Amino acid sequence: MNAVPSPAPGRLSRRSLLAAALVAAPTALAAPTVLAAPAPTATRPLLLGTYTSAEGGGTGIGTATYDTATGATAPGPVITGVENPSYLALHPSGATVYAVAEQDAGAVTAVALAPDGTYEVLGTRPTGGSGPTHLSVHPTGHWLLTANYTSGSVAVHPIAADGSLGERTDLVTHSSPPPGPGQNGPHAHQIVTSPDGGHVLAVDLGTDTVYTYRLDESAGTLTEVSRAALAPGSGPRHLTFHPGGRSAYLACELDNTTVVCAYDPESGTLTPGTGQSTGSDTGYPAQLVVTGDGSYAYLANRGPNSLTRYAVEDGGAALRLLDTVPAGGDWPRQLALSPDSSLLFAANQRSSTVTAFRIGSDGSLTPAGDPLPAPVAVCVLPLA
Repeated sequence: MNAVPSPAPGRLSRRSLLAAALVAAPTALAAPTVLAAPAPTATRPLLLGTYTSAEGGGTGIGTATYDTATGATAPGPVITGVENPSYLALHPSGATVYAVAEQDAGAVTAVALAPDGTYEVLGTRPTGGSGPTHLSVHPTGHWLLTANYTSGSVAVHPIAADGSLGERTDLVTHSSPPPGPGQNGPHAHQIVTSPDGGHVLAVDLGTDTVYTYRLDESAGTLTEVSRAALAPGSGPRHLTFHPGGRSAYLACELDNTTVVCAYDPESGTLTPGTGQSTGSDTGYPAQLVVTGDGSYAYLANRGPNSLTRYAVEDGGAALRLLDTVPAGGDWPRQLALSPDSSLLFAANQRSSTVTAFRIGSDGSLTPAGDPLPAPVAVCVLPLA
């Protein structure tokens, strides 16, 4: 195991990955006067994705910390030995993080995170495709799902008890329908499991299609059960489910729209609605996130470098655009919510920063602290 260097005095680092929150205790004075307890605060870890092969890029998976009360961030050491970790996903146990290696010879890497702050690179497996750009862990914790963007395929790897990866058990290439306008082939951009765990959905920007699969949890193979066609040339990029599990929201990169979709958990059928405004006349929407209570959704807009706030209505079946605010950085590539949905983080690729925002009771966003320097920041993963 490799040891992460000790943090500066008074600041927690990844050594607190699995530690309990630090809650300040109330101080009692002589009766009848009692001094009120200070507001509970804690410091939690952030993991940061980057391109190690890019000019000005990082040297592995970055780490940082954030204050759960204020949102203030501070840099930490780097988890080395991981190439081009442009997207990260955590195992349900919290003990292992997985990273794509976004390069021609696509791969996925497993890294064990120990409670004492040490880490160990458990190994890398080929994905069978090129340019993997997204991965997720099946809710059972037994399978890793990866989307190969450049080659337009999705892969499945088994996860062992220690978090390490086995040899690939399936690879499915999106060979139809034909590529959309201006596309040179399929481009799988995301693969995610539905909230009920019954289906796996793959978003393909090149074919303007979302494919629904059923995962054989014994063999680790995918069987297609449904397809959802988006508007030609829309370029669907990322799908985000409402917590209720019957609605989902698509960020469409090429036609600058957000699409509300109905979802049937029984059949796995996704039914897209009409594209609606992102709050900007131009831009390249990247990703939506939804608060844990399902009340608000936020969209990252590259180009205008803004964050759009939507009110979620009709039990998740509708989005109402409220406003946009500056992202605080250049080219917000990815968004993430803190586990309690009190903070929103944006990874800004071109400015090499991560910005944090406090979320108000009305869903409003207020900048929290100074931007965190993060080389070619393309992913941010806040941990509990």
